[in-house]
Amino acid sequence: MSEAGIPIPRREFLRRGAKAAGAAAAVPWLLPASALGRDGHIPPGERIGMGFIGLGGQGTGHLLGGAWTYVPGGYAAREDVQVRAVCDVRQERREQARERCNRIYATRTGQAAYDGVQACNDFREVLARDDIDAVLLALPYHWACPMATMALRAGKDVYCEKPMCITLREGRHLAEACRRFRRVYQAGTQQRSEYGGKFRQACNLVRNGRIGELREVYAYRLPGAFLPRAWTSDESQPVPDGFDWDLWLGPLPWRPYAGQAGHALPGMFVGDVNWAPHHYDFIQWVLDADATGPLEAWPENDAVHLRYANGVVVHSTGFPGDPVGNVGGACFVGTEGRIAVDRDRIVAEPASILRSPPRPGESHVYHSVSHAGNFLDCIRTRQPTICPAETAVRSMSTVLVGGIALALGRAVRWDPAREQFPGDAEANRLLAYVPRTPWAT
Repeated sequence: MSEAGIPIPRREFLRRGAKAAGAAAAVPWLLPASALGRDGHIPPGERIGMGFIGLGGQGTGHLLGGAWTYVPGGYAAREDVQVRAVCDVRQERREQARERCNRIYATRTGQAAYDGVQACNDFREVLARDDIDAVLLALPYHWACPMATMALRAGKDVYCEKPMCITLREGRHLAEACRRFRRVYQAGTQQRSEYGGKFRQACNLVRNGRIGELREVYAYRLPGAFLPRAWTSDESQPVPDGFDWDLWLGPLPWRPYAGQAGHALPGMFVGDVNWAPHHYDFIQWVLDADATGPLEAWPENDAVHLRYANGVVVHSTGFPGDPVGNVGGACFVGTEGRIAVDRDRIVAEPASILRSPPRPGESHVYHSVSHAGNFLDCIRTRQPTICPAETAVRSMSTVLVGGIALALGRAVRWDPAREQFPGDAEANRLLAYVPRTPWAT
């Protein structure tokens, strides 16, 4: 959305799109009302143009419908979205996605030969397109933050799946890019919006003192961290046809293909960077710590413990004898009771806590009932999403700080304002790694 490098305001962009759509309507084609924005349908020029990068199970689920998208048919089924490009380093994935999207739009528009969705190998082709307003990223872990940062700099709004970053430095670069370029960012922490509002309910109850003074939190998952290693391998296999191995590696140091290329290569991480972001993002939300983090972390008794400035201690284990909290949730223990919640259940001790009505003067957290819808709404309004870049980075920082303590096998002190480990050169060396040319962000 630019001319000679100068950004065009979104309102002007949509006006031009609507004008172009009107010109197209003058052509004597037989198109259904939905394709032309008639009979209450959204005009083409007002639809959000999207590109989807990373088309494994999660990325394809977002695009076409899946368990974590919460919208039947995914983004492609939404009338307020126009999918324009799909991208993956595996040829079969991108071609299958392109064909399925084109079939969907062929049916919707009545054009049997519809071919408006492009398949790309290199994500930079997607970022270069002026008709793409937003991208959804579901990538190998090491690519999530660098690619999101590049997309923000290219003027795209971004929905990015976890882990939102794998080092503390790249996370800070992401948040700064989002601020500088005034982009909308949504992290894939769907629990803030979905699951019947159970997580939001628990957050409001704990924040408003229903369990008394909060003392301890049980996170049920180890934190995790990226471990820069000597990237050598005695194994080597031919790269499968249609798979761009060099682009899959991206910023990582070169190593030969050895048959493994899913979310991450073996040995890249210590602890849990897969499920942990859900657990610790929710904990950060409840602690009202979206702009800060813990002050120290230490491993003990096969767990990692994190202490916050208010004295609350977060344990990476489960609450003794209570399984509730194991699936994306946590257990919060206060001086007058406790609340445990996960994707399946919310429980309290005493149980009456859950039945207590709102009280005058109580505060309530950001209310969203659709994570995907919240992203699209904020693209239009330019307001922050329920999990914007700074929040996402702080949540992931908590995971990484705890993971670094786990990797070092000792306690670390963390300064959340300066985002470094004071006087600890060994820990500070794990704040970043040197990306391969040309992928430095």
